Amino acid sequence: MNNERLDPDLKRQRGVTLFTLFTTSGTLICCALPILLVTFGLGSAVVAMTSAAPFLITLTQYKIWVFLFSGLMLLIGGWVIYRPGRSCPADSELGAACARADRWNRRIYWSSVIVWSIGFFAAYLLLPIRIWLDL
Repeated sequence: MNNERLDPDLKRQRGVTLFTLFTTSGTLICCALPILLVTFGLGSAVVAMTSAAPFLITLTQYKIWVFLFSGLMLLIGGWVIYRPGRSCPADSELGAACARADRWNRRIYWSSVIVWSIGFFAAYLLLPIRIWLDL
């Protein structure tokens, strides 16, 4: 299948979903992973991580902006994938490619939503719940 023959809308949709996955993965790296490691008593692993990748400290300082940006990207990605009036081409070859790409875009999108939700839970809800339960 020639990529040049793909619908430009389909290429844009693929790009948005991959960028959404990238931004939501940033929420896990900056915020959820260090919190989970410290919760499990692996604080030294967090120190090693921040020593090897000092940009994580900067990401953590701007955690609210990271989550807002990635949440916005999820909303945009959801709109691109589920907006009304979308249709695949009538050509059988292009229609099959469009349907396949649409299936993968939905999988990637929902994987991104799950990753973002895990990051949000770990970054904003885990500690208050733990304090509330007095653990």
